[in-house]
Amino acid sequence: MRKITVLLALVICASVFMAGCGSKSANDVVGDLQGISEDLNSYYGAGVMTLNMGENPQRYGVEVSYQEPHYYRIALTNMEKDITQIVLRNDEGVYVLTPHLKKSFRFQSDWPSNQGQVYLFQTLAASILEDEQRQFVLDKENKSYVFDVNANYQNHALVRQKIWLDQKSYAPKRVEVADANNQVLVEVQFDQFEFNKSFEADSFDMQRNMTSYHLQSIPTMATEGEGDAGEAPASFGVRMPAYTPAGVVHDGVHDIEFGNGTAVMLQYSGDYQYTIVESHPTDHPVSSEQGEIIDLGYTIGILSGDSYKMLTWYDEGVEFRLSSGNLPKEEMMKIAQSVQGQMGK
Repeated sequence: MRKITVLLALVICASVFMAGCGSKSANDVVGDLQGISEDLNSYYGAGVMTLNMGENPQRYGVEVSYQEPHYYRIALTNMEKDITQIVLRNDEGVYVLTPHLKKSFRFQSDWPSNQGQVYLFQTLAASILEDEQRQFVLDKENKSYVFDVNANYQNHALVRQKIWLDQKSYAPKRVEVADANNQVLVEVQFDQFEFNKSFEADSFDMQRNMTSYHLQSIPTMATEGEGDAGEAPASFGVRMPAYTPAGVVHDGVHDIEFGNGTAVMLQYSGDYQYTIVESHPTDHPVSSEQGEIIDLGYTIGILSGDSYKMLTWYDEGVEFRLSSGNLPKEEMMKIAQSVQGQMGK
């Protein structure tokens, strides 16, 4: 009987020892993640972001570079059109660059401190650290720690997210962001992620990033078989938003003179009044000291103005300008996001 008791005690001790040497608890991982965040000096990540907000999934290549204290470079590439847009932060300010259109906007801003980005390590780490109701599991098959936490993005439809972190390095491997119905709207799959990355001295320089991509000709907005852009609204390849706010009606499409060329203007009235101007952008750089960066998912927008606001963004060689005196920012974002994937009519 004594031998059995001793053996049972040894088995219990061995089980406790093995449990202590096994996978870390959520508190252990959170503590480690806090330390990594506080000591973070640089990183590089690359992968694919998939947006499930339109009729068909849209895929974008994502590259993220960070170097302390405040240098950022984010490149979003439309994988079908091979068109890249860059968000850059350096000592001169924050830039939104569209190299193939030779377009640049500059801001004095503390971005991205004032808004989260699904592909930034700082945003993902903060989401985990700040959510005291976080859920945690170990994904043994993928050797990952998985956190289910609140989402805090400009797009308020994104309410919950799952974040996969590498079990050894804590590098993000995958992110899924879902709406209130648990439908995954945004996915990011990292193919590479490296902490303590060394960058070249001019990696965050505006001029280098404007010229480092092969400039491409601007895609036409007219669909095949139609006339050139100036003939009539129908031949301009008008892209209609899929979303219209409640209490608003579409008043029509009009040909207008815009800059040195022609454009089309979509008019809406009702509870909100607004217009959308679609045009071929000029190839001259445009700089702005005022405005707010708006993450539309598939592209970066610029929100400017006070009582009368204008949201400007570029997609597939088209410049969009959504202007209104009473349309809330959240509604402007929904309208702009609903243009994604729409074919010209």
